[in-house]
Amino acid sequence: MSDILDHLPYLAAAWIMLVGVYGIVTSRDLIHAVVCLSVTQSGTYVLLLAIGYRKDATAPVFSDVQPGQAPVVDPVVQAMTLTDIVVGATVTALLLALTVQVARRRGTLDPDELRSLEP
Repeated sequence: MSDILDHLPYLAAAWIMLVGVYGIVTSRDLIHAVVCLSVTQSGTYVLLLAIGYRKDATAPVFSDVQPGQAPVVDPVVQAMTLTDIVVGATVTALLLALTVQVARRRGTLDPDELRSLEP
């Protein structure tokens, strides 16, 4: 049972990513595709946090913990997760702005109707 619980965060991250990818593939609306891309990227947050987790570890910012005294969580993985969140929010905002421009110029958000490059 403990073996399954050790792999649970990785399975959850894979499931979140697969749900997002499925939504992107089956999407018939550009806004839906952008939201599904955000869901897919949320799976990377869970994956990064699962990689950086250490059992019975403390945060690395406590000043009373001496080196080698207690296990400490890796702060680099936490910083990467925060960076991933910022990049994800920026990409989502950019894609939504592009979607608004496509809707204004073409009058539709259906990817099948946007196949031609004619204005």
